[in-house]
Amino acid sequence: MLILLAFIIVFHITSAALLFISTIDNAWWVGDNFSTDVWRMCATNTSTCMAITDEFNEYQSVQAVQAAMILSTILCCVAFLVFILQLFRLKQGERFVLTSVIQLLSCLCVMIAASIYTDRHEELHQSRGYRMEVSKGQYGYSFVLAWIAFAFTLISGVMYLVLRKRK
Repeated sequence: MLILLAFIIVFHITSAALLFISTIDNAWWVGDNFSTDVWRMCATNTSTCMAITDEFNEYQSVQAVQAAMILSTILCCVAFLVFILQLFRLKQGERFVLTSVIQLLSCLCVMIAASIYTDRHEELHQSRGYRMEVSKGQYGYSFVLAWIAFAFTLISGVMYLVLRKRK
């Protein structure tokens, strides 16, 4: 049981780390001489960055992605804290339902954020707010990490739902 508990804790911390990296790092959309995410666009050859503001097309979509990723990260951290509290407070044989619900909400938020970005990336990257051509890029590793974090939080949420406190 101790090994299972250690695996679940490591899995949850990995999920949170993936969410933090995909939310913060500047690699949702990359090209030869630029990288951009939901916060800023950076030119790699001049090392200059500019914030994505309301002058960009589809800025509301970017704000929705920002909000959903932040909420997902916060919910994942809260789920971990609730799990630790429930670990010591639940009676033997009870399930970690509250932890599971919070983790599944985190999963839903990251899925919404990545789905919005997937759907609106063409319109977003054709904005006149960019000072260079960014439509010729491709998805970066932060975007991929967001989808991997979706899978990890989904699996983690289901594990908590099935998990019972045993001796």
